[in-house]
Amino acid sequence: MKAYLPLLPVTVIAGLLPIMWSIGTGSEVMRRIAAPMVGGMVSSTVLTLVVIPAIYAIVKQWEVGRERKNAPAVPVPAPAEATLP
Repeated sequence: MKAYLPLLPVTVIAGLLPIMWSIGTGSEVMRRIAAPMVGGMVSSTVLTLVVIPAIYAIVKQWEVGRERKNAPAVPVPAPAEATLP
């Protein structure tokens, strides 16, 4: 089922486009219904596939940088003295 989920919005949009572009009896009403549905499906698909992952990546990068900044400093050990024979 998960394999078909990305295809669902595309098929719905493809199915609504002929309704949106139709000419004939009653097409004025159907266009008014189909146009907002196509716009909603396109915008939700773009938000889901592009915008939300980008925001997630930006927030994750910001959190990692913040953790590094607040991490305690690790003391550097002094070099061992060389002993002469």
